[in-house]
Amino acid sequence: MDIDFPFVLTWAVLICGAVWLFDVLVLKPRRVRAAEALEASGTGADRLEQALREPRLVEYARSFFPVLAIVLVLRSFLAEPYQIPSESMVPTLEVGDFILVNKYAYGLRLPVLGTKILDVGEPRRGDVMVFIPPHDPRYFIKRVIGVPGDVVRYENHALYINGERADYELVSTFEVYLPSLNAALPVREYLETFSGDTHRVYRYPVREPSGEWEVPPGAYFMMGDNRGRSEDSRVWGFASEDQIVGKAVAIWMHKQPGLSLPTFSRNRWLD
Repeated sequence: MDIDFPFVLTWAVLICGAVWLFDVLVLKPRRVRAAEALEASGTGADRLEQALREPRLVEYARSFFPVLAIVLVLRSFLAEPYQIPSESMVPTLEVGDFILVNKYAYGLRLPVLGTKILDVGEPRRGDVMVFIPPHDPRYFIKRVIGVPGDVVRYENHALYINGERADYELVSTFEVYLPSLNAALPVREYLETFSGDTHRVYRYPVREPSGEWEVPPGAYFMMGDNRGRSEDSRVWGFASEDQIVGKAVAIWMHKQPGLSLPTFSRNRWLD
C-alpha cells in the first residue's frame, strides 16, 4: 500500500502544532496556577517541579513541531526527493535513480491541496516533470512533449509537434530481453530533438499507441523516453496543470533494488 507522505506530514504538523498551542493557552497556565498555590502553602521543590512538568504528549509535540514544520516547508515549496520506480524514462533515468525535484520551478503550491499561490514559471517542451496522472494517485515522471495549444502526433515511432517532425539521429543498436514477451528484441537508441531540446530515446520493433492529440488549456502531453515501454499520455490522456509536483533537475544517488549499496556514479544535472 502506498502512503500519501505529504498528507501524513501535513496532518502531523497540524496535530503537533495544535497540541503545543493548546498547552500554551490552556494547560500551562493551569500548571502555573497550581504551582503558585503549592508554593504559597509551603510545598517542597520536588512537588513544585512535578506540578510544572509538561505532559509527555506535549513534550513530544513541542519537540517534533519545528522539525516537521521545516521539513514540510522545504518539501512543499522548494525541493523533494523521488526514486525512479519503472523503466519508462530509460535511458535518461534508470530504475533506482534518486532524483531531486524542484517544486519552485513551476510556482508555489499549497501542500496536499495543490493550489498554486505564486506563479513562477510554466513547464516547457522537453522538461522532465513529476506529476500525478488522471488515473493514478501516485507520482509519475515523464517528459513534457506538448504544452497547451499544441497538436501532438505520434506515428511510425516518430513524434510530430504542430506538424513538424522531430529530428532523429541513430546512436546505437543492441538487444534487450523483455520478460513480458519472453524474448530478446533489438533496440535502437536515438537522439531526439524538438523545440531546441535533445535527449535520448529507445525505439522497439513493436506496435506502440499512435494518434493525434490537441493539448487543451491547463494540460500537458507527457511521454516516457523508453517509448515502447512507457504508459503515458498516449494511453491515459493529459496531465493536469493543478496536479504538477515539480521539475526533475538532478540525479543525486542510485541504488539497485535489494541489498546493494548506493552509488553516486550516475550523479548529474538533468538538462
